[in-house]
Amino acid sequence: MRGILRYPVRRMERAGLHTGLRWKLSAAIALVAGLVAIALSLVVHNAARVSMLDNARDLANQRVQVAQRNYELSRRPNFPNIKIDDPELPAALREKAEQGRKASDVTDNDGVPDIWAAVPTKDGRVLSLHSHMPDRSTDVLKDLDQALVIGSVAVVLGGSALGVLIGGQLSRRLRKAAAAANQVAKGETDVRVREAIGGVVRDETDDLARAVDAMGDALRQRLEAERRVTADIAHELRTPVTGLLTAAELLPPGRPTELVLDRAKAMRTLVEDVLEVARLDSASERAELQDILLGEFVVRRVAAKDPEITVHVVHESEVTTDPRRLERVLFNLLANAARHGKPPIEVTVEGRVIRVRDHGPGFPEALLAEGPSRFRTGSMDRAGTGHGLGLTIAAGQARVLGARLTFRNVRPAGAPDHIPAEGAVAVLWLPEHAPTNTGSYPMLPQSGSGRQLAD
Repeated sequence: MRGILRYPVRRMERAGLHTGLRWKLSAAIALVAGLVAIALSLVVHNAARVSMLDNARDLANQRVQVAQRNYELSRRPNFPNIKIDDPELPAALREKAEQGRKASDVTDNDGVPDIWAAVPTKDGRVLSLHSHMPDRSTDVLKDLDQALVIGSVAVVLGGSALGVLIGGQLSRRLRKAAAAANQVAKGETDVRVREAIGGVVRDETDDLARAVDAMGDALRQRLEAERRVTADIAHELRTPVTGLLTAAELLPPGRPTELVLDRAKAMRTLVEDVLEVARLDSASERAELQDILLGEFVVRRVAAKDPEITVHVVHESEVTTDPRRLERVLFNLLANAARHGKPPIEVTVEGRVIRVRDHGPGFPEALLAEGPSRFRTGSMDRAGTGHGLGLTIAAGQARVLGARLTFRNVRPAGAPDHIPAEGAVAVLWLPEHAPTNTGSYPMLPQSGSGRQLAD
């Protein structure tokens, strides 16, 4: 199995509907504004209609009372639309009038209100008036409804615009906070979320930013403390381990001496690797950039490391990088493939991309899902060789180079995940431009040397 160090990688998110905060807020405000506008419109419409009907009833009562006085004086109503003992008069009004009471009512006739008013006479007859809502009142009600509709639409549109404005401002602040938090997660210790969001308004976003900054500070302090402890321990172990190795070399030849030397060398390698990991974690390492022909560089380095490894240069490319660190990454990938994979091991150079493939059982799922993890070799019984720092260092040196290191397994096309892999591929993607954003600096070529090629 393969030795790996935990390394930040992008994970695939579950597919889902993603809607911006501004649109959610705008939809919510528009919905609330629409409901409020509809409710107010219905209240206003009903109130206006009831008021107009009450006015119409009062007018009908006044007219029928005038007709009653005229009838009692001249036995004639002498008023338009007044009828005596109208057979169409509603029974309820007739009954009240026969009891000597004045009465009025509004009935619904296919959506059109009918206004009735009735009064009794001294001779036992009933005077009644049947009318409708005045045309002027109907027109006023229609104009009112039209104004309410226009006002409701304006309120909804205004609410939507306001929601987009407010939601857009909040969304921008949250996006800036998320971008700053991602920069902090990538190790940019000088980034402050609170300063990134800016703005004059102080709201819950500021509280969130302060909390994230505080969490980032606490995490950085803890990681820095752990790194210092690791570096101090490794540094303190370097001297006694070097002395142990020197003393072991003075022992008489024999199998016990070979075992002691082997373990002492392994201990020294472990101490040096731990120190290198501590330096990489501190983000203080800087690349010394040179222009090299990548294909030629890889061919020469691999040939010096292991002549049996095949190198294919598909496309030659000139890159600006640190040859020493690139060699470290390449050798660690080759060592990992030789230790945990199976031959043949193949190296392919295509432009700025280097691929190292073996034909072993493939990378463990933990590596593919979480990235490299230090001091984890992938062996379930811990019986595997190595201490799990090889890919840790490779990943750290790749970061210094501004490169990207990815891992995948090779499976037949369309094969399910439970089918064993046919090999593992580590891919190093060198940047298109010199990684000056990592703090690296170019090496000035010596006079007369021309292009510098690392030997």
